[in-house]
Amino acid sequence: MKHLLSPEGEAALTAIVKRRPLLAFDFDGTLAPIVARPDDAKVPMPVARRLKALSASLHIAIISGRCVSDVLDRLHFEPTYVIGNHGAEDPAFPLLDTHFHAMDGLRTRLHGLRDVWQQLGVTLEDKGASLALHYRLARDRSAAADAITEALVDLNPGLMSFGGKCVVNVVAKSANDKAQALASLVERSQAVCAVFVGDDVNDEPVFARGEANWLTVRVGRDDPSSQAQYFLDSVSDLPAMLELMQVALMSAE
Repeated sequence: MKHLLSPEGEAALTAIVKRRPLLAFDFDGTLAPIVARPDDAKVPMPVARRLKALSASLHIAIISGRCVSDVLDRLHFEPTYVIGNHGAEDPAFPLLDTHFHAMDGLRTRLHGLRDVWQQLGVTLEDKGASLALHYRLARDRSAAADAITEALVDLNPGLMSFGGKCVVNVVAKSANDKAQALASLVERSQAVCAVFVGDDVNDEPVFARGEANWLTVRVGRDDPSSQAQYFLDSVSDLPAMLELMQVALMSAE
């Protein structure tokens, strides 16, 4: 990965913005800083103002692990698209019953362990199309992660689990991931290219897909194996990235 705010990275970003891409962003850890309690997360106003300005010229998408309804009130601007549940929830299409009911057995089992989760400091979040076990507030994160791993042993073959930043997620294997969601939005918006920014495991399918007309950016250098093309050091770099996009748009007019 190369730093996006290097001369080479800035040139690549400027060039693709002049082609009027679809701009797509993860939420937690990308637009909004990671916080101890997920309910406290929101987009900082300096970022929201820049995104609102960009939305006057470009389609903007939020592709989050959260459910759509949970994201909307945290943005402080109105994007063109919001996709939730790691790509599985698209308001343009009904949520497939198969994605929801595929987790019925696991859902019941995990809810039955509520006393264990409470004792460990683990929060079970049922988002319909996905389940999440958060352990950021656990007193012993290692013990919490081990308990989650044990609870997910012998997972239904139709399901898959993947980690994240102090969270383990479960989704139906048949559900769209973020790469599939982004490809669908690029086609729907009739954009000729896309910029995607993310920071976690569920963003890696986008980075790995590596479409020639996508510019991909990872927030943070915590995963040297990431297949993103560029990186930002932290969410505090995002305003500079958005400012550069605004300048590129103005110069193209």
